[in-house]
Amino acid sequence: MAKRAAKPAAKTSAAKKGVVKTGTVKAKIAKTVDEYIAGFDAEQQKVLNKIRKLVKTEAPEATEKISYGMPAFFLKKNLLYFAAFEDHYSIFPSPRGIDELAEETAPYRSGKGTLRFDYDKPIPWELIKKVVRFRVREIG
Repeated sequence: MAKRAAKPAAKTSAAKKGVVKTGTVKAKIAKTVDEYIAGFDAEQQKVLNKIRKLVKTEAPEATEKISYGMPAFFLKKNLLYFAAFEDHYSIFPSPRGIDELAEETAPYRSGKGTLRFDYDKPIPWELIKKVVRFRVREIG
């Protein structure tokens, strides 16, 4: 029996269609950070707002935007992204922002420029603060 050919991939990405896949959940892409945070349950909103407040405190000149379907802070260039997923939160400060604090970030590394914080574990707020401070100094 002959194998069926695989269907070609769609030419437009989900993001171009206004949808982003978060874990196994598809959600409409928010246009503002407030709209993004409002799309989550109360506990997730609390944590996302705390991340947001921490970054605003450490980088008051940074501006907010939605980029790649998630909240981001911009300070001359991208400072940090953050997001909530099916079972964790992540911040995306850049590989150098993580490498600079390699020993402290090791338990949370999830990719080249990603720190992952599982919902069922305490969030290391002081570490996030250090990462933001480093990124602010790095960007200058």
